Amino acid sequence: MADNNKNIDIQILPGALSIDDCYKFVLNEKCGGINLFVGTVRRWNKGEEVTHLFFEAYVEMAIKEMKKIASAAIEQFNLEKISIHHRTGKVGLEEIAVIIATSSKHRKAAIEACEYAIDTLKKDVPIWKKEFLKDGSYWVNSRP
Repeated sequence: MADNNKNIDIQILPGALSIDDCYKFVLNEKCGGINLFVGTVRRWNKGEEVTHLFFEAYVEMAIKEMKKIASAAIEQFNLEKISIHHRTGKVGLEEIAVIIATSSKHRKAAIEACEYAIDTLKKDVPIWKKEFLKDGSYWVNSRP
C-alpha cells in the first residue's frame, strides 16, 4: 500500500519482499545517495540454531506507525523518498524479513535515515517476532 504522500511507500506483506521494488521506488534523479537495509533470517542467534521466524502484526496500527517513522525520517534527514516493507507469517533462513530504502541528495543522510527507521521500527511498531529453534520456540523479548 503506497501512502498518500507520493514520497512514502509502506507495505506489510505475507509473501516475499522485493529489493528491486523498494530500490525503484526511491530512485530519483535529484538524489546521489540511496541506502538499502535488508534484514534477513540468520541460522544462529545467541548460540542457538534457528530454523525460521514467524511475524505477526497489528497491521492497521503498524502501517500508521511506519508512516510516522517515514514522515519523521523525510523531515529530519531531508530525504527525497523512503520505502519500508515488512513480512508477516513464516520467514525461512536467508529470506528477507524487512527492507528499508532511502534516497537523498547525499549518502550520509540516506544512511542515517535508514538506521533511524529500522531502530525506531523495532522499538515502536506492533510487529512481533517468534523465533523457532531446533529445540523449541519463543516470542522475542518475552524471555531474558
